[in-house]
Amino acid sequence: MKIPSFAKINLGLEVCRKRPDGYHDIRTLFQWVDFHDTIELRLLPGREIRLLGDDPSIPWDETNLMFRAAALLREKSGSRAGAEIVATKKIPAGGGFGGGSSNAAVTLLGLNEIWGLGFSTGELEALGRTLGMDVPYFLTGGLCLGEERGDRLTPLSDLPPKWLVLVLPPFPVQTPLIYGSLGPAALTSEYKVSKITRFLETRELGSLTNALEETIFRFFPQLDEIKGFLRDQGAVLSLVTGSGAGVFGLFEDRDGAERCRAALAGRFDAVLTATMSRAQGWDAITAGVSPSGKAAGFGPAIRGFESSRPSSGYKRAGRET
Repeated sequence: MKIPSFAKINLGLEVCRKRPDGYHDIRTLFQWVDFHDTIELRLLPGREIRLLGDDPSIPWDETNLMFRAAALLREKSGSRAGAEIVATKKIPAGGGFGGGSSNAAVTLLGLNEIWGLGFSTGELEALGRTLGMDVPYFLTGGLCLGEERGDRLTPLSDLPPKWLVLVLPPFPVQTPLIYGSLGPAALTSEYKVSKITRFLETRELGSLTNALEETIFRFFPQLDEIKGFLRDQGAVLSLVTGSGAGVFGLFEDRDGAERCRAALAGRFDAVLTATMSRAQGWDAITAGVSPSGKAAGFGPAIRGFESSRPSSGYKRAGRET
């Protein structure tokens, strides 16, 4: 079974307050984009969970979110099945595109099917939340409002399709560094006007901001330069996604996006892509195929997700758990 594992961008991000547990409450707009890893799942005899991947910057061991997702699913279900999980990566680690969380969500979905567990949508989301705050989003997809730690989700109706240039800097940004360095000025208090709330009323994208950027640019000023370049090329919105390091430019038409991508050639690694609706994403996921080429037989949990729509050399880890 092969399943696409889609990336996300944050069309806007506001930090509301620091929580007693040390995390921050945020308000953000998650958006699926047509840029993905591929996760291949195979049954193994016995109890081994075997994880393989082609990105040497990522640990392919028991600390990886995919391995942890598989182990958690088996623990909660009592299953004695094994599986091989093979990840072909395009989404860079530490880029703010949610690659690790997306991979974990797809692992939960796929193993729920090939192990015949029958977990519901809500049960998988609850498991995903224990793995990471972005994992539940990838079990919904499309355009979503994320609140609290980003895991309280409100699915929104899809935007009209937009073209994107994703700039992929050759270095990661560590999320704890950015959130741990925020000053009081970064917080969107109840006395400040929320630009995300305004977007929900008007659907105007141009005024959206990422409250983490001032802090990000202190450590990584080159990302500020990339953002300015994208704006100069005609992007209607250009932001660092999440805590970085990825930067996106959003364009109204393909020609403008293609010109921008061409202008970046030789300077930065960049991808030309587009936003993706919830229906498009789930159509692609449910069309995941097995090695035989037959359509994967997704069961109740996947059908639950669909019905909720509002519009190479590999490193490996293997262990019995």
